[in-house]
Amino acid sequence: MTTIHRARALAVLADPRTPGARATIAIAFAAAALLGRPAAAQQEPRATSLPSETPAHFTPVTPFLDYERRDVMIPMRDGTKLHTVILVPKGAHGAPMLMTRTPYNATGLTSHAASAHLGPILQGYDNATDVIVQGGYIRVVQDIRGKWGSEGDYVMNRPMIGPLNPTEVDESTDTYDTIDWLVKNVPESNGRVGILGISYDGYLALTALVHPHPALKVSIPMNPMVDGWMGDDWFHNGAFREPGLSYIYEQEASRTNDYPWYSRYFDLYDEFMQAGSAGEAGREHGAEQVGFWRQILAHPSYDRWWQLQAMDSILAKEPLTVPTMLVHSLWDQEDIYGAPAVYRALYAQPSDRANLFIVLGPWHHGGEIGEGSTLGPLHLGMDTGLYFRQHILAPFLAHYLKDGAPEGSIAPVTAFVSGTNTWERLPTWPSACAGACTPRPTPLYLLPGMAVGFSAPAASGPPYDEYLSDPARPVTYVRRPVQSSGALWADWLTTDQRDAAARSDVLAYVSPVLTEAVRIAGRPVANLVASTTGTDADWVVKLIDVYPDEVADQPEMGGYQLMVSADIFRGRYRQSYSTPQPITPNSPLVYRFALPNANHVFLPGHRIMVQVHSSWFPLYDRNPQTFVPNIFWAKPTDFRKATMRIFHAPASASYLELPLVSPAG
Repeated sequence: MTTIHRARALAVLADPRTPGARATIAIAFAAAALLGRPAAAQQEPRATSLPSETPAHFTPVTPFLDYERRDVMIPMRDGTKLHTVILVPKGAHGAPMLMTRTPYNATGLTSHAASAHLGPILQGYDNATDVIVQGGYIRVVQDIRGKWGSEGDYVMNRPMIGPLNPTEVDESTDTYDTIDWLVKNVPESNGRVGILGISYDGYLALTALVHPHPALKVSIPMNPMVDGWMGDDWFHNGAFREPGLSYIYEQEASRTNDYPWYSRYFDLYDEFMQAGSAGEAGREHGAEQVGFWRQILAHPSYDRWWQLQAMDSILAKEPLTVPTMLVHSLWDQEDIYGAPAVYRALYAQPSDRANLFIVLGPWHHGGEIGEGSTLGPLHLGMDTGLYFRQHILAPFLAHYLKDGAPEGSIAPVTAFVSGTNTWERLPTWPSACAGACTPRPTPLYLLPGMAVGFSAPAASGPPYDEYLSDPARPVTYVRRPVQSSGALWADWLTTDQRDAAARSDVLAYVSPVLTEAVRIAGRPVANLVASTTGTDADWVVKLIDVYPDEVADQPEMGGYQLMVSADIFRGRYRQSYSTPQPITPNSPLVYRFALPNANHVFLPGHRIMVQVHSSWFPLYDRNPQTFVPNIFWAKPTDFRKATMRIFHAPASASYLELPLVSPAG
């Protein structure tokens, strides 16, 4: 270092406030260190890397876990291996196995927490955790073929072996082969297996009933997918459910759901309105790369492709040899059709009735495994989910799966009565008392003056009411902005219907204030006499409980309009679900279709409302109101305004047929 450099460094050290002092110090001392370093030190070789601190093989030490986790690959009859997680409680001996088969990631469903205890790792969707843990069950969760850790190819709701599936395997055979392996390879078990699941997993619990394994002793299909066209996930009476498009895309684009559906809008209303048609929305996202969406586009009507997959029809041809408890949510926003449809199909076979049970509860989709003291704005007076798990599910499973379990006392039908918030034990459904009270189909007529009543309309008064249906201004199913996830999606069937009633394109017929309770139990049936100036139309019919103007113990419920049952019908299928036909313009025609099950009491002081309109967007795709061969590809010019008329003259009376029970009981 020169004399000048040393002087500058000393000056800086003397006055560190000098501009650039710190940088100058660093440069000076670095230079001094370099100039003063011995030559040998400058030439020392450097290591290219530090040794890894991660071992090549790691063995967890977990003596404190209260369960043993086994990840296995179970071979199927065609050689495909399915990833299966087996959770065995420590010390288990002679324990039954409770299985769920799923497309939703077996590892994820059994890894909700890094816990030494079985309960926290299971806490989540599809796990009735309290029942499983307290019951001492061996928990088995399996990825179905083609998803997550399993081998093979994925097919949405893989059809049963037959015309749509020429292979030697389906979900039934995979279940059979899995159970066969489990009873031979899990020595802690008693050789008895139960299967349960919600939604898609509920569908898989139904497929297990087709040629079941002898070790399968009980099945609990909860909110199962049964018929995707008639009234579950994909369509309702021919109208396509647009939120299903993103599900199909994400579920099939990859084995592990790696490709999210990207939206340009926060509001789904804007997303689907901008696209125009559901087919165009799919095309914009590349959805036609996945096989099931191509099938949806090719089968917009209830043709043989859909008919051959309907699980209620399939099971009606099979003897029910396994005790089966169907679980249905009365406000199921996803699969409100399925469980009651299976019940109807199986109950029609007298030999099946001894093994057939159903529970109807006040829940949204899957709500039975969660906290159930409320449903949207409704206070139910008890934790209905806990009641179901403790008093129905747990003893039912124990009776069929455990040695020495007490005699079962579960009623063939356990149904919650909304309005009075009580549980009933019934011999069959629909009925309304232990003495098998059968509801009477009773017309609730739409009347002039926007009224409803149990007396037929008189000859006087206008013969119809009308509204203008504009596809550019569709009626929404919830207030905007529209989202199809979270609490808003889960509880949308209980949202207040006053916004819809206030629209000019919604007809709202309402009764006088009730002086006596009105009880219904079963499926209301819409019987509309209606016309349109177009050549196609959708009809939405809603049965609504209108609360008193003031509710003392819950002020926010004053005047609330609660949907009790509602659905949509695509007019082109009036004569045939499989063969769509144009509607004759300006011609009063009968549109008859069933609404979902209800078990409800309209209390004194309340009123009964029926709403009618012609769109329910973006839950359902818009009807262009012009007949086109395939609505998925309707063009912007096809969407046209139409005048709709609802008739209520004596010779052309519109009504809602109620499954009426009197008195309310």
